[in-house]
Amino acid sequence: MYEFFFVLFPRYLPFLLEGAAMTLKLSFASMACALVIGLAVALGRLSGRRWLDWPLRAYVEIWRDVPLVVQLLVIYFTLPQLGLTLEGFSAGVLGLSLNLGAYLSEVFRAAIISLDRGQREAGLSIGMSRTMVYRRVILPQALRIALPTIGGYFISLLKDSSLVSFIAVNELLRHGTMIISETFLSMQTYFMVAAIYFFMSFLAARAVRWLEARLTPATRPASSGTQSLPGAAGVHVEVRS
Repeated sequence: MYEFFFVLFPRYLPFLLEGAAMTLKLSFASMACALVIGLAVALGRLSGRRWLDWPLRAYVEIWRDVPLVVQLLVIYFTLPQLGLTLEGFSAGVLGLSLNLGAYLSEVFRAAIISLDRGQREAGLSIGMSRTMVYRRVILPQALRIALPTIGGYFISLLKDSSLVSFIAVNELLRHGTMIISETFLSMQTYFMVAAIYFFMSFLAARAVRWLEARLTPATRPASSGTQSLPGAAGVHVEVRS
């Protein structure tokens, strides 16, 4: 125990934190790309164009049904045979983004479908274009509905990013294996790796909860002598008695 806290921990923690920084960089880059992919696929499938729906549906099914580690290995080792060579970080971002984008597309699609169609019709009836209705009415509400699920997927992404160690990306888990190959202290090293993953995931969960609280409209009870009546588009109007 003394060796762990006073020798191993101070010596190798900075090296593990370098790997953690790479994990965060990989996760944020993949999440940003996955959000764009997921939203684009969801909107494409909801556009009503059958020639667009079938390819997008095939993408979602394939990327959700094939293990992520297999996708990463195919991208990293097979694409060079087709003339497209990607270094480890780029291959990792591509694989994680395509995999998570397939899941997020279903999240966005469900969130959009859950909204009342009357909001779209109301927007179109007052002269808004379809694009403006989605940008100013539909998507802000859908993103707020999908936020908790998106946050959960980001936490999963932090942990799934450890799979890129199979394609020679020096993230947190790979740094841990390097320490084990040098010291043969597997239990202590994996404990430090697990603690760092827990710390990052814990902070991510709290950040998502904070964002959810900030984006959720505050509700307050009507004051005495007032009555709250529902108005158009969910706006509440106070009427004094």
